[in-house]
Amino acid sequence: MPRLNDAELYERGAKTLVASWEEYARGASGASVERLPGVAAAVFPQGPELAVYNNAIFDRGLPRGRRAEAIHAMERAYAAGGVSRFAAWVHEADLPLRRGLEHRGYRVLESTKIMAMELDRIRLPRPQLDLGPSLWDEYLRAAELPPGLLRNVSPTAFHVRVARLDGETVATGIAYDLDGDCGIYNVGTLEPFRRRGLGAALTAVLLHDAVARGCTTASVQSTAMAEGVYASVGFRDLGRYVEYVPQ
Repeated sequence: MPRLNDAELYERGAKTLVASWEEYARGASGASVERLPGVAAAVFPQGPELAVYNNAIFDRGLPRGRRAEAIHAMERAYAAGGVSRFAAWVHEADLPLRRGLEHRGYRVLESTKIMAMELDRIRLPRPQLDLGPSLWDEYLRAAELPPGLLRNVSPTAFHVRVARLDGETVATGIAYDLDGDCGIYNVGTLEPFRRRGLGAALTAVLLHDAVARGCTTASVQSTAMAEGVYASVGFRDLGRYVEYVPQ
């Protein structure tokens, strides 16, 4: 099978990401993902999701005439939803679009590393972990997320994994599949249990599970703290999402 290049892996991961937002929206009151020309905007106007999921991602490499149109379409979608605080995600290499946002007064809030891999290149064997019940409420508790977040999310839409030590839930992560790509999201370990390799081990479990489901690639967005964890299991660097917010 031919190897995928970075651009192909990026596109697969971006599509999976937007599809996962659509699944989140089905579990939240009044939420939607607006697929607009050049941009997909997740609009979560109420509930605990309001502070978490209002993100938009721009198509990479928009031609000159479509950049302003995409920005305006995003702004209209959030204004229609009554949402004033949101983040616009742009690939770091898309300098013209970044300048367009900055010209309109947006500022950089943070950035995350875009990473992806082909699943025949997992660097770790499946680890032996004490896995807790794969329930959404258990995931929220382990991830220290607000109770009731995405209350109506389908119990089968995401693949939830929680890891335990001595019977205590200490790490968690979820996965979402789209067309053979497995998106890995919200892998985290409670602070007292970090630096023990649990994040890498749980990520490896999620990846081996994805292989068993027939996936061939995986994608993730990483904070600076987790970049080394994901690299250790085989993910490679595809650049960064720069996250802009309105002034």
